[in-house]
Amino acid sequence: MPSLITQVKSKLFIHSSQKSMHMLDGAYASLLHGRSLDFEDLRQYEYGDQVRDIDWRATARMGEPLVKRHRANRMHTVLFVVDTGLSMTALAHDEKPKKDLAILATGALGILALRHGDDFSVVYGDADRIRRRAPGRSEGALEHALRTIDHATSPTSAPSDRDALLTFVARTISKRCIVVLITDEAPVTDETERMLRRLRVQHDVLWITLRDADPVLPSASHASRADVGTRWGIPEFVHGDAEVLGEITAQSQADAARRDDLLDRLEISRAALDTQDDGVGDLLRMLNRRANVRR
Repeated sequence: MPSLITQVKSKLFIHSSQKSMHMLDGAYASLLHGRSLDFEDLRQYEYGDQVRDIDWRATARMGEPLVKRHRANRMHTVLFVVDTGLSMTALAHDEKPKKDLAILATGALGILALRHGDDFSVVYGDADRIRRRAPGRSEGALEHALRTIDHATSPTSAPSDRDALLTFVARTISKRCIVVLITDEAPVTDETERMLRRLRVQHDVLWITLRDADPVLPSASHASRADVGTRWGIPEFVHGDAEVLGEITAQSQADAARRDDLLDRLEISRAALDTQDDGVGDLLRMLNRRANVRR
């Protein structure tokens, strides 16, 4: 099986200029709330760095923007909470497997965590069983974690249960973490809100939505569409039906609005990933928004 980390890196290094990697690398610091005041060294400014970290005297002396780096009080742990239930075997918005988009999101942020000396862990599962991998601190460990997500997401998986994943984290993870939830567009529930409020007390939380493929196509088509849970096939004559499309779009927008309103009220950073090609850019925009929030 080809290396999953290699596939993720190929998305990070866009146009072979590595620009996106540098931008993500600079913005990653915005994930980290706690740091010490112990000065360590200077480095060149990178897109996403905080203006308050610029050393203006050194910048004037050297003629280029330089930022201060501080010695961290402690290592941070990025906890990826990944839905590997049956719904994740469906197609994403780009008509490619949704689990591949989950692997991209986990891998991209996991690589950044490793570059900054942080460790990571993965909680994954479905309605039947939830498991946690031991913390890792190497690309080898990240590769194993990505393969675990890949193998755990299969047509034999139990139904997805986002609230069970959140409850597991709230009950079992006491150490402060950066919790990155990777889930799909299933509507949020009252239990979702209750668990998120509880998690926000202990952890920093980020929410990454993987957008589903359109169940009904905008024009007449012989394409095969079926629900992964019920196996119910969508009749061909429904594709292109303006009334059906309008109802589906309205419901999808209402669900998304409720989710986004909840996350905004709880001040939880969020991103919605449509495609593998645009996934890195979507993550970057989330990090930049987070970096620009005044604390």
